[in-house]
Amino acid sequence: MKWKTIKKILDKFLETITAASMAILVIVVTWQVITRFLLKNPSSWTEELAIYLMIWVGMLGSAVALNRKAHLGIDYFVGKLKIRQRTYLELLVYLGIALFAITVLIAGGMNIVSFYFAVPQLSPALGINVAWVYLAIPISGFFIAFYSLEFFITLLMTLKKQ
Repeated sequence: MKWKTIKKILDKFLETITAASMAILVIVVTWQVITRFLLKNPSSWTEELAIYLMIWVGMLGSAVALNRKAHLGIDYFVGKLKIRQRTYLELLVYLGIALFAITVLIAGGMNIVSFYFAVPQLSPALGINVAWVYLAIPISGFFIAFYSLEFFITLLMTLKKQ
């Protein structure tokens, strides 16, 4: 399988899961509003599910934003640099992002997830193990590391051609 095909599959998977989570989040919050204000009998599980979905959407959405290079940034000073200096700075940034994703999000996230699978803590309203919620951390870390390393390698090859 070619690299571009694998990347395309991973991109589609990530974007589909993120969009589906967002759609479910909208439905859950809408149902919460209906039960609270129209039916005067608030649903007990919707708030907790909305919180968990928001965590997943935020974590996975950050990986989607990185892939699309849509993160906010202050590029005023970067824009004043020469192209070669800008490339070196971008290399440093992508390397830093990759190191953060690997050490904090993936390794640290897996420690949290494995802890909560070993010592289960159930959520109050839904009764699910919170390890499933924390799983968003290493999964998003994988995608963030994947995309930042891809950008790093691409920039490195561009720099060698200059």
